Amino acid sequence: MPPKFDPTAITVVCVRAVGGDCPATSALAPKIGPLGLSPKKVGDDIAKSTADWKGLKITVKLTVQNRQAKCEVVPSAASLLIKALKEPPRDRKKVKHVKHNGNITFEEVIKIARQMRPRSMSRTLTGTVKEVLGTAQSVGCTIDKSAPHDLIDKINDGELEVPEE
Repeated sequence: MPPKFDPTAITVVCVRAVGGDCPATSALAPKIGPLGLSPKKVGDDIAKSTADWKGLKITVKLTVQNRQAKCEVVPSAASLLIKALKEPPRDRKKVKHVKHNGNITFEEVIKIARQMRPRSMSRTLTGTVKEVLGTAQSVGCTIDKSAPHDLIDKINDGELEVPEE
């Protein structure tokens, strides 16, 4: 017989979901079924908490304690950049391979870097800004109408100053 379920234990489950949509219950069931939660109810909670990330893939952290799930959105650098581009929400089933060729300001990049700071591998905010700029390069957007890698080179040369904290 399995050991008795501990109601005070805190379990963390990470799920990738599309913002605003309810993830498939068949995908959620193996992860949260053993914790005694209803996949349908948790799916509705995820859809509610990701409503302002419509159409973007986003990571959701579920904290389960005493058979109650709390949803917390953990955005990646790419999803923060795409949200900063202020693109209209797209239908993922119809529109494929979207080029995110918009333009954002360097201040927005610093704001995103501050948001990403606790999860960054970098020691300084400058390193986190470079991480975000690298993500911007792979997403395909420009910063102040110039390529992200040009800004990385300017930061390395000391031409562009990143304010610490």
